[in-house]
Amino acid sequence: MKKYSYIGISFIILLFGIWAIPKIVDNFTKPNLTVIGKVPDFSFTNQEGKIITNDTYTGKVYIIEFFFTTCPSICPIMNENMVKIQNEFFGNPNLAIASFSIDPETDTPEVLKEYAQKYKITNPNWNFLTGDKEETYKLANQGFNLYVGENSEVEGGFEHSGFFALIDQEGNIRSRKDENENPIIYYNGLEDSGIQMLKEDIKKLL
Repeated sequence: MKKYSYIGISFIILLFGIWAIPKIVDNFTKPNLTVIGKVPDFSFTNQEGKIITNDTYTGKVYIIEFFFTTCPSICPIMNENMVKIQNEFFGNPNLAIASFSIDPETDTPEVLKEYAQKYKITNPNWNFLTGDKEETYKLANQGFNLYVGENSEVEGGFEHSGFFALIDQEGNIRSRKDENENPIIYYNGLEDSGIQMLKEDIKKLL
């Protein structure tokens, strides 16, 4: 009788193991990143004169920023940090970047191409984008809730956020949570800590 009890217990343990292992594997393989929202539809022109839309990025993990080429303050820091991310994932065709100019009157495709060359952009999926100013500001302020605006009293004449948005392969804005389980929503593109977090979370999504 005791022998059959042992067999029964062993069988139960085996069944539990078969059920539990996939659950444990899932916890390690699935990214624990919350969904903030969906990227709105957009259509802009890149530095090569090609039309780029949100559908261009389907199937890729990508990062979004808003900047302008004549920015004298935070933009150089942001794009130097973005280059670090580019280099971290060098050769990976599934990582992309979308950099939207908030000064499209100045930032023509030709100007953006020179800017890309200046920053030694090697990722073919990094698009510097220009287009209708009103559409750009709507995308930033309403689509992403990342403030951009004109201000003649500040150096450079424009104001914008220094944050990066992380987008998954299905076009969802994704974010990790802080120690209080609140989503951080966006990643600080000016701080090493924000860039490190972004690198880690890109790896999870990839």
